Amino acid sequence: MNIRPMTIEDYEAVYKLWMSCAGMGLNNLDDSKEGIEIFLNRNPDTCFVAEIENTIVGVILVGNDGRRAYIYHTAVNPQYRKQGIAKKLVDTAINALQMIGINKVALVVFEKNNVGNAFWEKMGFNVRSDLTYRNKSLAEIVRIDT
Repeated sequence: MNIRPMTIEDYEAVYKLWMSCAGMGLNNLDDSKEGIEIFLNRNPDTCFVAEIENTIVGVILVGNDGRRAYIYHTAVNPQYRKQGIAKKLVDTAINALQMIGINKVALVVFEKNNVGNAFWEKMGFNVRSDLTYRNKSLAEIVRIDT
């Protein structure tokens, strides 16, 4: 397995991977090729893909605001799960964050995504019950459920 930085040329394979994973929350703007290109341009050193025999089997997107980081759209092809690929992607991303001086990382997982929640718990990510997550759409977004 090879872990390398994600580039926009990986988009089609990564999008196909996301669509193969139940529980992914995608939308037509942020997760379009243009949206992901903007994200990668802002975060070129913290987004990674995992490849086996030149096929992308895993992905993690991580962005930061200079203080804290946020993990998005981590996924592993269901046929390649239970091989440590997601752990390796998370470890690689966390190491990259530490190299640029980021000391805290957070993420959001849908409550009904039992597989994802179990994984993040195993990775040491705690549930915060003292916060209320809020957001506001600034454009009309169409959600794409997988």
